[in-house]
Amino acid sequence: MKNSIYLTFTLICIISACKNPGVIFEDALCIENISIINPNSGLTENQTVIIKNGIIHQITPSLKLQLSDKNTIINGTGKFMIPGLWDAHVHFSYIEEMASSMPDLFLAFGVTSVRDTGGDITFVNQWKEKSLANPTDAPRVMVAGPLLDGMPNVYDGSDPSRPPLSVGLGSVTDVVDKINELDSLGVDFLKAYEMLSPEQFATVMILAKEKGLKVTGHVPLSMDVMSASNAGLNSMEHLRNLELSCASNADELLEQRRRLLASGKGDRGGVLRSRIHQAQREIAVKNYDPNKAKEVLNVLAKNQTWQIPTLALSTGFTERYWADSSWQESFNYLPASIEQQWLTNINELSKRKLTPFNEQYSDWLINMVGQVHEAGIDIMAGTDCPIFFLTPGRSLHQELAILVEAGLSPLDAIKAATLNPAKYFGMENKLGSIQENQWADLVILDANPLDDIHNTRKINAVIKQGKYYDRDRLDQILARLDDK
Repeated sequence: MKNSIYLTFTLICIISACKNPGVIFEDALCIENISIINPNSGLTENQTVIIKNGIIHQITPSLKLQLSDKNTIINGTGKFMIPGLWDAHVHFSYIEEMASSMPDLFLAFGVTSVRDTGGDITFVNQWKEKSLANPTDAPRVMVAGPLLDGMPNVYDGSDPSRPPLSVGLGSVTDVVDKINELDSLGVDFLKAYEMLSPEQFATVMILAKEKGLKVTGHVPLSMDVMSASNAGLNSMEHLRNLELSCASNADELLEQRRRLLASGKGDRGGVLRSRIHQAQREIAVKNYDPNKAKEVLNVLAKNQTWQIPTLALSTGFTERYWADSSWQESFNYLPASIEQQWLTNINELSKRKLTPFNEQYSDWLINMVGQVHEAGIDIMAGTDCPIFFLTPGRSLHQELAILVEAGLSPLDAIKAATLNPAKYFGMENKLGSIQENQWADLVILDANPLDDIHNTRKINAVIKQGKYYDRDRLDQILARLDDK
């Protein structure tokens, strides 16, 4: 009798197991049969990714892991997973009215982390604090606080195109005081700007190193690129003023800039900067010296002075992405007043004819990004949104496409928007690739971006620190923004 009972019990267990075989992961999200793309190693097919407590808990070939149907399972067949994207150059405070829309826009377009590269610290910090308080509902935000500029400062609030993003610092003492203040407020890095004197710039570098802060920025007009890099500049935005140091007459141009800066002290900073750019940029590009450029790039590579090209911004006037109807559809997600203003401005700007130099400079920038990449200088993908009709989130995908046009492989472009920004902040052990024990910031795509970088736009789902946003939920976010 006992044997009969035991046999019956055993049979019940076997039948039960057959009905529901496999491993159970409690309170977890299981994505099976998906192809994952890591920035360093590339494509690995047919993987199962287990996400638990906001972390990538396990990655296993799907054939080696039988999941119980009691799990929460997403079928990833035919889909591709990349790390969550970064936009490494944004400005929450450039159009303050738009700022509240930006976190949702970033998330809806797969941007799970951003680097705010200049604005009033009180204003930008509120978006950082929001992300810290709601890590599954908002992109991670790293902030620099205001641009550290000399006098006269460029972004002084004198007109709508130059909102008060900067502080004008009249002395080395002012630089010290401001950096100490910003450090006490918890900035993640610093941004140096074009009107700083060489002495002020050197002070920024010394203090930043003491405080463990990276420094990005524009090479000051009073300096050349190699001197700025040798002083410790960690990264450059927009390749700004690189052309001035790659010209055969670079030394002559530097002396002229210093004279113009001295004579223009009474002018608005934005006016003075524009005057200098207009006087020198075209001359520098027309006197481009490949040997001089190689010398400059070798210094940048040696010093690991990374580049954030922002090509969607820099080539925008010549390529006119913003005039395309599909681009303008993204304006629907902006506040109504901004949408209308952008459309009006685009209508006027479209009437302006390109000059031969407009096209030459655009080509020069794209060519130079290819050379930067070939020289082994790391690149981060950033847009400068929302400047120049660059819709937050949407514009990052355009940047990736232009980086590929400039000579990066699709995998290199993805790396520029995932692992590289994480490395910049020393977060590569927790973010930027698809590895066990990393934060689950991920994007699931309907097509392979290694075949065509434009496939990064085919977003099926976004995962922000473990929270799963399927296509329906992402569309609901966009619909809410569109409901003005």
